[in-house]
Amino acid sequence: MRIRTYREKIQTAISAYFKSDHPEHVRIISAGAISLFVLFVISYHALFTPPRDFPVGGLVSIEKGMTLDEIAGLLVEKEAIRSPFLFKSFVIASAGDRGSISGDYFFDIPLDAWQVAMRVIRGEFGLDPVRVTIPEGFTVVDIARKLGETLPSFNEEEFIRLAKDEEGYLFPDTYFFLPNIKPTHIIRDMKDNFSQKTLALRSALEASGKTPGEVITMASIIEKEAITSTDKRLVSGILWKRIDIGMPLQVDAPFAYAIGKNTFQLTLDDLAVDSPYNTYKNTGLPVGPIANPGLESILAALEPEKSSYLFYLSDKKSIIHYSATFEEHKRNKSLFLN
Repeated sequence: MRIRTYREKIQTAISAYFKSDHPEHVRIISAGAISLFVLFVISYHALFTPPRDFPVGGLVSIEKGMTLDEIAGLLVEKEAIRSPFLFKSFVIASAGDRGSISGDYFFDIPLDAWQVAMRVIRGEFGLDPVRVTIPEGFTVVDIARKLGETLPSFNEEEFIRLAKDEEGYLFPDTYFFLPNIKPTHIIRDMKDNFSQKTLALRSALEASGKTPGEVITMASIIEKEAITSTDKRLVSGILWKRIDIGMPLQVDAPFAYAIGKNTFQLTLDDLAVDSPYNTYKNTGLPVGPIANPGLESILAALEPEKSSYLFYLSDKKSIIHYSATFEEHKRNKSLFLN
């Protein structure tokens, strides 16, 4: 569009010049000079200015076995270059017809055709690790959304499909991923990190008499129910006590996982819904973890704090209030939830 504008302006100028009163030979020489200037402007624009919609922050994947024509066409389609002819000329002049190296190319700034050609010739993929922090309590869906916001061309749906059975075991931490990393590799790295970080807890797990699945499921609930280390251990003691006496857990966090509603949004109909995550209707733990807990919550699940409390509630400021009897609990509700 810009080149066409330049051309139209120059054509108008040349036409006007030929209609002027200057001598013919002066007009011819001047028109030639103007034409050369136009050629220079167009060439400079094509050579040294990136396309307006250059794919900054995106990946351009050159597949193995692609011809130079196919690579040039791909780069035009991705708006990384304007002229396939110039790109191919640069590649052939510098490295021959087979000088392009396949792979995923990441562009953090706009480049001109010559710079793109040099990157492709040298195999300079530009794939520096990207820092990604996954907070404690993130679900698989939360993680997928975070990765999609951070990594270009990340397939969130594929990640969710592959990781849905790994809920609870994707360790929340700060990671450094390459921009072109695949969901399978992220899942592997997060699971390996989980194994490494929980290795020292094996003796505590054996002493608890509980299965790894029970501990991680409880830890995921604790992660959502409490914030401080002290509260986590107290809540853990209360919830394990409820299981021991056959009392439903009656916690709200699993509802957010199952139906997307928090404590202040739940209705009586929600509490009666037939779901393996309904901790009011069913006794024992939910069918599986509801989030990916951090080490502090896992420790709390393994080492609960014993107390006389059997009830607790969290107010709108996330402050937890404990009570030993149901009457005290009802009084706390009237004081802190109304």
